[in-house]
Amino acid sequence: MPEPIETTTHRLVLPADANHYGTLFAGSLLKFALEGAYAAGTRAVGQQANLMLRRVLGLECRRSVPVGALVEIRGAVLQVRQCHIVVGVVGMPLAADDLPWMDGLFGFVQVDGRGLPVDLPEGVAAATDIPLWQPLLARLAKTNTRGATADWIGAGFGGG
Repeated sequence: MPEPIETTTHRLVLPADANHYGTLFAGSLLKFALEGAYAAGTRAVGQQANLMLRRVLGLECRRSVPVGALVEIRGAVLQVRQCHIVVGVVGMPLAADDLPWMDGLFGFVQVDGRGLPVDLPEGVAAATDIPLWQPLLARLAKTNTRGATADWIGAGFGGG
């Protein structure tokens, strides 16, 4: 099995990303986290990736981030199912001995041209043995990640 792929991105918090207190606005935080998760998922799936956000399983912000701060966001696939992956993201401070300022779990599904779930390509690896991801893996184990797409298809929606 291939080694898990971790993706690291950096963002500069600009005034356009700020709230009225001059710190990172929650909507911008979600955008940064989602972009990091999508990049990590796409890199892990490879050239055949056609991912669609299925759901945000959780997002935690532990402290405010001021305008002018450079933030690092690390992402990795933490769970792989037939057509679904869960990507974890961690917003790491640049000081190595500090706690993450943000973390989250995002579920993506591989879709076909109609936007319906299809199998992932072989060889997508999850980062289950890397210490950084253990807190998110523990949270994921407590989270129901099952979707209800089959229920909708079974009810006659989606042309299935």
